[in-house]
Amino acid sequence: MRVALVTYSTRPRGGVVHTLNLAEALARAGAHVTVFSLARDGDPGFFRPVDPAVDVRLVPFTARDDESVADRIVRSIAALADGVDRGGHDIVHAQDCISANAIGTCIRTVHHLDTFTTPVLVRCHEKAIVDPYAHICVSAAVAAEVQAGWGIAPTVIPNGVDAGRFASAAGDDAAAVAARHTWRDRLGRFVLAVGGIEPRKGSIDLLEAWAVLRRRHPDVDLVVAGGETLFDYRDYRAAYERRADELGAHPTVLGPVAEDALPSLVAACDVFAFPSVKEGFGLAAMEALASGRPVVTRDLPVLREVFGDSVSYAADVDALTDALSDSLERAADPGPGRALAESLTWDAAAAAHLEFYARNPTP
Repeated sequence: MRVALVTYSTRPRGGVVHTLNLAEALARAGAHVTVFSLARDGDPGFFRPVDPAVDVRLVPFTARDDESVADRIVRSIAALADGVDRGGHDIVHAQDCISANAIGTCIRTVHHLDTFTTPVLVRCHEKAIVDPYAHICVSAAVAAEVQAGWGIAPTVIPNGVDAGRFASAAGDDAAAVAARHTWRDRLGRFVLAVGGIEPRKGSIDLLEAWAVLRRRHPDVDLVVAGGETLFDYRDYRAAYERRADELGAHPTVLGPVAEDALPSLVAACDVFAFPSVKEGFGLAAMEALASGRPVVTRDLPVLREVFGDSVSYAADVDALTDALSDSLERAADPGPGRALAESLTWDAAAAAHLEFYARNPTP
């Protein structure tokens, strides 16, 4: 089977991580896989090496300082539409709103639903749900949202997790221990959040929780890693900085972290914080569980579905503060979380996708 997977970026966002891992697992299962993506601002490739069994086709895309987010997304759709070769593939599978708009007739994975107010983006979001002829979601909670909003019943195929990579970073071999010590020497004790500073990640809530947490645990820093998006969150980031000034609480913001350094950073943290207000699965938190780290998440139905009893939940800032404090003070059993992460493999996800493709050929 010849499969084209289409994504919007070469940088480490959840949907892009999903795309690459799925592509490699499909190739291991015998499919001929091509990944198409925009390559922004001269990116020479994806944020990590890709298995040579997967063909990678990049579409150059240069940002313009004078354009709005809506204009940038519209231009992204046009560039991807021109750059994707639809011929020669049995299945074309879009992984996000931008790629679904660019392709039109395709299979679509809906990782999560967004809420837009700009008319152009509202239309793009709608088109990316309605035009694909078949749909996948990575959780039943998101599938239920699609069903309620559009009367479409997606098939649920959970994400896989590269659990071994993160478990190894938490291991006892000399290299793993040294890598964790490097982070600890630099950062001390810390709560870690991955995904940057943006509204969907609940960043201001976490900042406020940490400001109170420091009174109980003054030696514990907040560390924020990652953050790459086409959207413009300057206003939210400015509000975050103002709130940090008001609280006198300035976390360590690392920005993007090299792919080979991320597992040791996760394994070195004291608690992994995941206060997102909207998620489709929670892959970063699952990777933290694979590392044996305690995880505190927002109390969302989708996260209850995915994580069960393996994490602590918090509905608001006060509960988030208490849950983080409890996780710092009590050593939780990492076994259930590790077992959950290990049970979700990309090879199983690929097998489920191949079955789905066979049932849903291109019309």
